[in-house]
Amino acid sequence: DPRDSDTIFVAAQGPLWSGGGDRGLYKSTDGGKSWTNMGLKDSGHISQIWINPENSDEVLVASQGPLWSDGGDRGLYRTMDGGDTWERILNIDEHTGINEFVVDPRNPDVIVASSYQRRRHVWVLINGGPGSGIHKSTDRGKTWTEITAGLPSDHMGRVGLAGAPSDPDMIYAIIEANDEEKGVYRSTDFGSNWEKRSSYMTTSPQYYNEIVVDPKNDQRLYSLNTFTMKSEDGGVTFAPLSNEWRHV
Repeated sequence: DPRDSDTIFVAAQGPLWSGGGDRGLYKSTDGGKSWTNMGLKDSGHISQIWINPENSDEVLVASQGPLWSDGGDRGLYRTMDGGDTWERILNIDEHTGINEFVVDPRNPDVIVASSYQRRRHVWVLINGGPGSGIHKSTDRGKTWTEITAGLPSDHMGRVGLAGAPSDPDMIYAIIEANDEEKGVYRSTDFGSNWEKRSSYMTTSPQYYNEIVVDPKNDQRLYSLNTFTMKSEDGGVTFAPLSNEWRHV
């Protein structure tokens, strides 16, 4: 919690490959000495937690949902009472959860979220589908619009999102899609329109596909991969961060 360092939310979940051991969300108010389960026990995998820096009782949670079954606590959830009760504010379908989201730092009514359709069976992983996409709300999650301008036209898989702290209008996305449309995309109007920057993709999007923007330089990106990759030109090119290591 940005307002109280003793308050911490933690998502408890099993490993991605097996997807077992769902336990939901835990909260500590004493700096981690003790914990209370706050529900969402059938969330499967929680990708992101956001606590409103102006209101500690408001928390958003992105849940991908159970890996081995449909339904469950799948979607984007909000609490206005510190986690005692939850409301699902974005629900796509029983096979699709929410991977990540960005809240406008100037106006918490504006949210951009990425949905992720996936389901594992013993014989196959269904990783992507028509449920995956990028969605925007301007009324604090009451209504949503699926964004298509500049984005892949075919089915998408996992979509990672990151806002640029130095430019509140800028959002980056790393999008799993077909070979022609996969890659890094950027929006300069907080998610309403997008342009493709490159075809760069992580080695295993279902595991990685998370991107980080330098807090002071909106052109510097980090891609969390088997080996971390770095871009200095807004996602047009990437090079291994390990190239910068030096022996002392």
